[in-house]
Amino acid sequence: MNVVLHTLRCIGHADLSRIAATAGLPEAHVESELIDLAVDGLATRSMGAWGLTAAGKAADAKQTADELDTSGARAAVTSAYETFLVLNPELLDLCSLWQLRDDTIDPARVLDRFTDLNRRVQPVLAALPRLTRYGGRLDAALHRARAGAMEELTDSMTSYHVIWFQLHEDLLATLGIPRT
Repeated sequence: MNVVLHTLRCIGHADLSRIAATAGLPEAHVESELIDLAVDGLATRSMGAWGLTAAGKAADAKQTADELDTSGARAAVTSAYETFLVLNPELLDLCSLWQLRDDTIDPARVLDRFTDLNRRVQPVLAALPRLTRYGGRLDAALHRARAGAMEELTDSMTSYHVIWFQLHEDLLATLGIPRT
C-alpha cells in the first residue's frame, strides 16, 4: 500500500511537513513519493499544498479495496466502523462542549472524558494494522493537552479532533463509503 497516497487521501490538501508528520515518515521520503505520484498523474501541487487528482483518488480506492480483499479484514473493518459511528457523536458533542465552554466547565473533567473516549476507540484501531498509527497520534494529542496545550483537543492541525476526523476519512475511504 502506498502510505503517502492514502495519507493524502485522508487529510486532503496539505504541505509536505503535514503529510510527512501524518504518515509518520521522513520528509525526504514523502517528498520523493509525492514527486513520483505527480509524475504518475496521481497528485498535484499548487501554492505549496499537495492534493490528489481524480486518478489519485481512484488509485487509492483500488489499493484500499485490494488491501481489504487480500487481508480478509473487510468484516473486521466494517464492524470497527460501526463501533466508530457509535463513538463519533460523543466526540462531536465533547468537542462542542470544549469549544463553547464557560467558567462552569472543568478542563480536567473534559480531559478525562477525552481519555475515556480514547480508550474506547482502541478496538477500532485494531481492525487493520495501518489504523494503529492513529492510536499514537491520538495519545500524543491528549498528552500535549494534559501538559497544558489545551488547543490540542480541538483547535490545532494536530488536535485530537483533527486526527479523529482523519480516522473517520480513513475508515470511509477504506470501506469505499462516500462522505455524505
